[in-house]
Amino acid sequence: MSAPLQTIRTASAPTAIGPYSQGVIANGFLFTAGQIALDPATGDVVAGDVAAQSERVLQNLGAVLESAGASWSDVVKTTVFVRHMSDFPALNEVYARVLGSARPARSTVEVSGLPRGVLVEIELVAAIRG
Repeated sequence: MSAPLQTIRTASAPTAIGPYSQGVIANGFLFTAGQIALDPATGDVVAGDVAAQSERVLQNLGAVLESAGASWSDVVKTTVFVRHMSDFPALNEVYARVLGSARPARSTVEVSGLPRGVLVEIELVAAIRG
């Protein structure tokens, strides 16, 4: 019998803009919703280029991780959705700085559109140690 699902909610990350949760813990793993560059205080998309938006996205994911009792070192997989693959070097620079020595598996996919017209969206899976 598996453990019940645990929904993660934090005011430090944007409220879901649809019928989904910021994150769900199931069988020892945290699965996050894709985070976009929304300021959790205002709900507005942050101004700026892909680097500025990536910074906000990773802050939002960091808040969900923290709320679940995890950190970047617990992340096992990220999926990055980017509007323009030409933005990848700038995104990657922010990603490497924020994640530090953590090196989860990662997929990066160029997409034709993202919610609210943002340039990047990232989701992750993390192991919850307990």
